[in-house]
Amino acid sequence: MTALDIAVDEAIANFVAKRPKTQALHERAKAVMPGGNTRTVLFSAPFPIRAERADGATIWDVDGHSYLDLVGEYSAGIYGHSHPRIHKAVADALAQGLNLGAHHSREVIFAEAVTERFHLDLVRFTNSGTEANMMALAAARCFTGRKKIMPMEGGYHGGTLYFTHGASPVNAPFDCVLAHFNDIEKTRALIVQHADELAAVILEPMLGGGGCLPATLEFLTMLREETARRGIVLIFDEVMSSRLHPNGLSARYGIQPDLKTLGKYIGGGMSFGAFGGKRAVMEQFNPSQPNALPHAGTFNNNTLTMTAGHAGLTEIFTPDACVALNERGEKLRHDINDLCMGYQAAMQATGMGSMLTLHPIAGSIVKPEDTEMGDKRLKRLLYLDLLDRGIYIAERGFMALSLMVKQPETQRLLDALESFIKRYRHLMVASA
Repeated sequence: MTALDIAVDEAIANFVAKRPKTQALHERAKAVMPGGNTRTVLFSAPFPIRAERADGATIWDVDGHSYLDLVGEYSAGIYGHSHPRIHKAVADALAQGLNLGAHHSREVIFAEAVTERFHLDLVRFTNSGTEANMMALAAARCFTGRKKIMPMEGGYHGGTLYFTHGASPVNAPFDCVLAHFNDIEKTRALIVQHADELAAVILEPMLGGGGCLPATLEFLTMLREETARRGIVLIFDEVMSSRLHPNGLSARYGIQPDLKTLGKYIGGGMSFGAFGGKRAVMEQFNPSQPNALPHAGTFNNNTLTMTAGHAGLTEIFTPDACVALNERGEKLRHDINDLCMGYQAAMQATGMGSMLTLHPIAGSIVKPEDTEMGDKRLKRLLYLDLLDRGIYIAERGFMALSLMVKQPETQRLLDALESFIKRYRHLMVASA
């Protein structure tokens, strides 16, 4: 057993000893859910924390421990917890009625705000980013009359479109051609090879679940040129990355895809997804037209999401608030990397703006395969160490800052990371 194994075992033992109620609740959960879990990303061994309540940028677990929340509901929790304006919006929706079973004014008002903000001709609402991506791909396949789609290795587009380590066995049965993120020549060659069969190319302009890896401008420019030339629908999955610029990350790059998919925070903390873009593609869903494509969903226009989403997008996460939050995130990422370089520690942060991921790796990280060089034991040790210091990040190192995370909170993380590096730098060097 190595020194790193011993350190991880000690951290796990400390975690378990301090959380008897959490452990007991996990045992109850295992009796009614596989592994006590109904959302895979939240699981971590030996058992996950169990939140009791939350407010602002703080969550408390069932054992009474408090944490600075830097997970940010995997980018959906941009407003923090229990924002008063969101509370009011929810109350307004309750007063109007939740399940109207009819069109209503708030879906129109919200659609106007979403299309203007993210430069869409037309939009349709769904209940999740997964649904949004599934419908966008269906739209592309029907529009082009082709069947194949091209996602990227390391990409994630929802629970049925998961390509982090190749195609997941639970993926929807699309005929996929997996391309190479940020590899211009290999991906161009695949597009040329399969052009006559490709309906769509889909990617996040910054991989979220794949390690917060931004696409290069040159890579995205190539994709836009090649897809336009060959009649292939280019889809940007901006479910997460739309928060990185007031008009979405595509606007920051200056590249307009044919379709965009949205989700997460835009629903004001409620279940939400959307897909939209060019009128010619989206008009396929116009029910007043013959042979219109169907798109069902009982809660697509639910008043809770329409009301809270509009309040969040137009009153809280304004363009100015978006810029300020992303500036804080940029500074934090640079400060983390300066700290790691100062100690010559094999760790770095990647990302853009308010989304970042910590990697126990030295050297360049540009492609998804680069992230695999990190020792997962170090990721677990960091996760457990930060929990012990009252800071909650994802075990994979992912963080999404909420509007409630200001300079004192980012400094608290920097101080905790410095303490971790001082204590375990010898293990990080040995593992590098």
